[in-house]
Amino acid sequence: KRHALRDMWFVFDSLLVFMMVMETWVLTAVMLSVGSKGASGLGNASILRMARLARLTRMARMARLLRAMPELMILIKGIVTATRSVFFTLCLLGLLLYIFAIAFTQLLVDTGVGHVYFPDVASSMYTLLVYGTLMDNIGAPLAKLGKEHFMFA
Repeated sequence: KRHALRDMWFVFDSLLVFMMVMETWVLTAVMLSVGSKGASGLGNASILRMARLARLTRMARMARLLRAMPELMILIKGIVTATRSVFFTLCLLGLLLYIFAIAFTQLLVDTGVGHVYFPDVASSMYTLLVYGTLMDNIGAPLAKLGKEHFMFA
C-alpha cells in the first residue's frame, strides 16, 4: 500500500478520477454559484472535454490483458461470433410477434378481451411479448381469452 504511487497505472487512474470529480462536482458547483446557464460561464471549457479523451488510454490496459491471457481472447471471439446468430433470432422473434399481433388484433376486434389486450397492433405485440413470451402473469389474459371463446384458450 505504501508503494502505490510508484505504480504509474495507479497514478494515472487516480489522476483521471480526480479530473472526473473536478469536472462533475466542483465545476458544476462553481457554475451554479456564479449563476451561469451553461459552459459559457467559464469561457471555453473545451480543454476539459479534451481531457476526457485521455480516459481512452485506459483501453491500452485491456490490450495488455488480452496478450497475457489468450483464453480471454478466445471467449471474446466466441461472443462476437454468437452475436450474429442472436441478432437473427431476435429478428425472427420480432417478425413472429408482428404476424401474431396482426392475427390477434383481427380475430378479437369486437370482443372484450380485444379491447383490453389487443386494441391495435402495437399493444398486441406488447401483450404477446410480455404475457406470451416472457410469461409474466399469463393467467389473467389466458382466463379472459378462455371465457371469450373456447378456441382462444
